[in-house]
Amino acid sequence: MALLNEVNSLIDRQEIVKSLQAIAEKYPNEVVFSTSFSYEDQIISHLILTNEIPIEIFTLDTGRLFKETHQVLNTTNKRYKTKVKVYFPNYEAVEKLVNEKGNYSFYQSLENRKECCFIRKVQPLNRAVKDKKVWITGIRAEHSANRQEMTQTEWDEGHHLVKYHPLLDWTTEQVETFVKENHVPYNVLHDQGFPSIGCEPCTRAIKSGEDMRAGRWWWENPEGKECGLHEVNEVSDERSEVSEVR
Repeated sequence: MALLNEVNSLIDRQEIVKSLQAIAEKYPNEVVFSTSFSYEDQIISHLILTNEIPIEIFTLDTGRLFKETHQVLNTTNKRYKTKVKVYFPNYEAVEKLVNEKGNYSFYQSLENRKECCFIRKVQPLNRAVKDKKVWITGIRAEHSANRQEMTQTEWDEGHHLVKYHPLLDWTTEQVETFVKENHVPYNVLHDQGFPSIGCEPCTRAIKSGEDMRAGRWWWENPEGKECGLHEVNEVSDERSEVSEVR
C-alpha cells in the first residue's frame, strides 16, 4: 500500500485544490477524474479546470443517458473551453446483449441488470483507468448507507490504483451552495427531483422522504442498487463477480 500512503501524504483535507495540484504534480498523466455530471462531479471539474490542474476528465456514455446529461457535457466543454473525454461501450457486446435479450432485459432480474451495467459502464471504465495511479471520484457519504464507512482515500485492488473522494464529507447543502455561488453548470434534472442521475430507463425522480438513491434501479431491493463502478473485489475484463460499493 505504498502508493496509498504516498497519496495520503499529499492530501490536505482542508484544501481540495492544493491536494489535486499536488497529486497531479506527483503523478503526471497518471491521474484521472470520472464525471457523470452530477452536482458533485461538476464541482470537482470546476476546481480542476478553473485552476488549470493537469488531470484528465472523462465520462462514460452508456448509450442510454438522458438528453439533459448530454447537454451538461456540451455546456461544460463550452464554459471551460475543454473536451471531456468520452468512453463508449464495446458495440459488439451491446449488439449481442440487445439481440439476445432485448432493450430492457435489466428489468427482468438483478443478474441481467448487472450484466447491462457491466457492458455499458464497467468495461469502459476499466479502459479509462488502465495504467493510472489515482482515480478521483465525486462520491459522498450521504449518497447511501454503503458509503457511510468509506474513507477519503482507498486502495482499489481490482484496478491497482488509489481512489480519492475529495467531497466525501460534504453535505448536500454545501454542494448545492457551491454550485449556485460559483455558477457551475449542472444537470437541470436536479431541479426536477433527481438527486442521482444515471441511465434514463433506470432512473426516476424520488418522492418526498425517499432516500437520495431511491430513484436508481427503483424496482430492486436497496441492497442491490449498485452498478459495479466502485468495486472492492478483483475486477477483470471477463464478466465475473461484481461486488459493488457504489
